[in-house]
Amino acid sequence: MIIKQNRKKRKLERKNLREEREKENPEDRVDYWKIEPFKPGDMPAPLAEESSFVVLFPTYREKYLREIWTLVTKQLSNYGIKCVLDCHQGSIAVMTSRRTWDPWAILSARDFIKLLARSVPYEQALRVFEDGTASEIIKIGNITRNKQKFVKRRQRLIGPNGQTLKAIELLSKCYVLVMGSTVSVIGPLAGIKQVRRIAEDCMKNIHPVYHIKELMIKKELSKNPELAHESWDRFLPRFKTKNQKKKKLIPKKKRKNILLFPLLRLPEKWINK
Repeated sequence: MIIKQNRKKRKLERKNLREEREKENPEDRVDYWKIEPFKPGDMPAPLAEESSFVVLFPTYREKYLREIWTLVTKQLSNYGIKCVLDCHQGSIAVMTSRRTWDPWAILSARDFIKLLARSVPYEQALRVFEDGTASEIIKIGNITRNKQKFVKRRQRLIGPNGQTLKAIELLSKCYVLVMGSTVSVIGPLAGIKQVRRIAEDCMKNIHPVYHIKELMIKKELSKNPELAHESWDRFLPRFKTKNQKKKKLIPKKKRKNILLFPLLRLPEKWINK
């Protein structure tokens, strides 16, 4: 017991000394949760093996890729990554080299060429190389089988003159592009999660306006520090799902009881008697 008490006293003394030093010199305070950026020279040795990724692109995208290819090669060469544009097969390949100083750069380059193939502009696709930003290509073509319903719901996600999509971008802090049967998203992980939920629910016949209202309320509630540790369920709207009235079933006519084995017919002479 005495040994434990002494240990506690020593811990308190060390804690008090640390707090006094931090008060005297606030610049010496160390932030242990801070993630420092990866710089050239942090990797002690070059990569042992080559990693490569290949992405196919549609024919209508070939003209744009040829125009920006010099910018793409310049951007990837900053990270020591090689890239090849094969217009004959319609593919883009990226691979590491001996000059690659960031092992994560090859994964960012893979996402970069994926977005370029999905009609994302070069300026927006560059954001993948920034720290704290990610990307995802959400597939929405397999949720609804009916083509007419899919086209209507996809247009609902975009909205008139793209207003619904702009509202989603402002609230989620992401860049969103709807192209074909996919939705390309670039931004923080929390925002990507919100956009994926909105896009998938829209294909399941839930209007994006409901989610936009919910995000707007959450944005206002986050400004109040008093509600930081409380549940926000009482403030969020609850939308009731209305089921369509089913058609009245017409009752079927009852069938007459038909004998499988009819009665034997009596002879006429017996009936006359």
